[in-house]
Amino acid sequence: MGVIRTPRGTWIDEGLRALAAGGPEAVRVEALAQALGVSKGGFYGYFANRGALLTEMLDVWERGVTDRVIEEVEREGGDARALLDRLFALVGSDRLPLTDTGVELAVRDWARRDADVAARLRRVDNRRMDYLRSLFGAICPDPDDVEVRCLVTFSMRIGTHYIAADHVGRTREEVLERTQRWLLS
Repeated sequence: MGVIRTPRGTWIDEGLRALAAGGPEAVRVEALAQALGVSKGGFYGYFANRGALLTEMLDVWERGVTDRVIEEVEREGGDARALLDRLFALVGSDRLPLTDTGVELAVRDWARRDADVAARLRRVDNRRMDYLRSLFGAICPDPDDVEVRCLVTFSMRIGTHYIAADHVGRTREEVLERTQRWLLS
C-alpha cells in the first residue's frame, strides 16, 4: 500500500490560515506540518521551497477574491442592482473562505513590507474597483458619482474592520445596511 500524501491544497489552506493568524513569518514549513499532523517531507513533493508556497498562496488568494467572487455574484444573472446586492451579501458572509478578513488584512500588512506583494495587491484592488465601476456605472450616469460609490464600497469592505467607533442609537449592521441602501439609490 502506498503512502498517502497530504494534498497540495491542504498545504496552501494551512498556509493561508497561518498567514491570517501571524503574517508571512508564521508560514513556516515545520509549523504547517505540525498543524497538519504530518511530516514536512511531503511538502517538498509539491513545493521547491517556502517561497514557492507563498507565491501559490497569493495566487490562490488572488483568484479567490477576484475571479471566484465575480463568478459567484454573476452566477444567477440580473441587473446591476441585483449583482451589487449579491456582492454585498457575499463579501459579508463566509461562503467564500478567501474573502476572509484575516487573510485580507494579513496580505495588506505584508504588502507594506514587500514590493512584489504590494504590486499584486494593487492589481487585485484595481480588478475589484474595475468590477465595481462596471456595476455602479450601469446605475449611475455621472462618472464622478460612480467613482465615489466605488471608493465608499471598497473602503467599507476593508476599513470597517479597523473602525471601533460606536454608532449612537444604531448597531454597526444597521449603519452598514443604510450605507448599502444609499449606495444603491
